[in-house]
Amino acid sequence: MSYFKYHLFFCLNQRENGKDCCAQHGANELFEYAKIRCKELGLSGEGKVRINKAGCLDRCAHGPAMVVYPEAIWYTAVDKSDIDEIINEHFIKGCAVDRLRIE
Repeated sequence: MSYFKYHLFFCLNQRENGKDCCAQHGANELFEYAKIRCKELGLSGEGKVRINKAGCLDRCAHGPAMVVYPEAIWYTAVDKSDIDEIINEHFIKGCAVDRLRIE
């Protein structure tokens, strides 16, 4: 069994050359919000959810990009309500959020 039930890797890549990247789409703010909300809801820690920073996940066109393991489900999020939906549906109820998935 994995140490965490869900492990979310959140791209925070900032490109120096000005090309499109997740950081330009508010990834840092959404990452911090996801960490805070999971802690507030008691979802953080062993056997629960871990939110981690990641470098470039090579999905810049969909940014901010993130991936949840162990299922390897890719998501994008536009605002905090999208993060809330991922937390509520995926982490709490165990159901992927199809409208936010990156294929």
